[in-house]
Amino acid sequence: MVDWLMLCLYYPGTTLGLTAFVTYIVYYFTNAVKRPLFACRNSAWRLFLEENLTVLQEKYWPTPWCIDTHLQTFFASVSRAFIRPIDYKREVLRLKDGGEVALDWLEASERRANPVAVVLPGLTGASDSVYVIGMVMSLHKMGISCAVLNSRGTGGMELKTTRTYCAANSDDLEEALDHVAVTRPGAPVMAVGISLGGLIIGHYLTTRKEAAAKKLVAAAVQSVPWNLVQGIRYIERPGLSLLFNQYLAYCLKGLVRLHRYQLEGDHLLDIKEVLESITVRQFDTRFTAKQFGFDDAEHYYQASTLYHKLDYIKVPFLCLNSGDDIFQPLEDNPFGAASKSSHVALVVTVRGGHIGFMEGLWPAKSYYSERLLTQLVVSIFSNLEAMKSIQKEADDYAKAVEVACGNA
Repeated sequence: MVDWLMLCLYYPGTTLGLTAFVTYIVYYFTNAVKRPLFACRNSAWRLFLEENLTVLQEKYWPTPWCIDTHLQTFFASVSRAFIRPIDYKREVLRLKDGGEVALDWLEASERRANPVAVVLPGLTGASDSVYVIGMVMSLHKMGISCAVLNSRGTGGMELKTTRTYCAANSDDLEEALDHVAVTRPGAPVMAVGISLGGLIIGHYLTTRKEAAAKKLVAAAVQSVPWNLVQGIRYIERPGLSLLFNQYLAYCLKGLVRLHRYQLEGDHLLDIKEVLESITVRQFDTRFTAKQFGFDDAEHYYQASTLYHKLDYIKVPFLCLNSGDDIFQPLEDNPFGAASKSSHVALVVTVRGGHIGFMEGLWPAKSYYSERLLTQLVVSIFSNLEAMKSIQKEADDYAKAVEVACGNA
């Protein structure tokens, strides 16, 4: 006791540092290291996930020096900066309206019937985005062929029409999946989406319903802002969230600048005004809403919101989110709806940021999200017979909900 008092007296800086360190370690173990929250009613899908996803039984140990949501979101890209690019095989798909998208393939087998994961990147991402490369390489190592869907005007693609892409339109995904079904007959297919890519998949599932169930064995998404109305408001808060908002707007404007010549053919757009946008809401009001026929950005966000549409999904579905995602508070995750569903599962970690999920002291190779989603995809493609009963249960549940709503 005397020695401790002497240390405090003669070395106050050291004492303060040790106290802060011990306090942080206690906080880390008691508040940051936890098993994820898991919502899905007792069903064949839940049983399948509990039996096959060992990751769900583990605690998620976020990188100790990087548990803050903004740090996770930022450093997840930095830590992947040295990742090797993938030598994809590009397939350009011409769409019905004359537009073009690119499917960048990394085949795991020469067999055309090999399982396929169609991967959708985030807002301005493409097949060369580091988080996409990480996911594709993780799946490829496990024998899964991957096709990354580069949206119009992204991934080095020339914009052929004045239309781009948005969260509330999944027409291009539908055509891409139709193409994969024709060119890969007999191949089981999953859709895997990250952030905006997950929203597009969600829109596809909730609008195509039975048609989606015929094309996909299952779907999985990561870091999806379930309530986009609240999500945009969340990144409009002063401070680092607003800086992140402005950075996203800057990236969006970059795509407009890149394809300005083509976009100026759209008489509804004032390109000069679009390029003056400072925030995502301003950009979406001046650009996205006008392109896709919405009254304004708020109308677009309402159409893109998924949290109240889970009952329309007829495909076994899993979403991984973090409870501190920049785009939404923990309470905006649809725990109640997922807990009632037979085939929609929600996994939420306490920490992880937006497309973060870093783990280890220096997470150059290991990310919780990649481990979980890879384990999920491999388990599904390895148990296609078991998935048939899960798909039937999903269809029965969705039909029961439709009958109940019809009688209400």
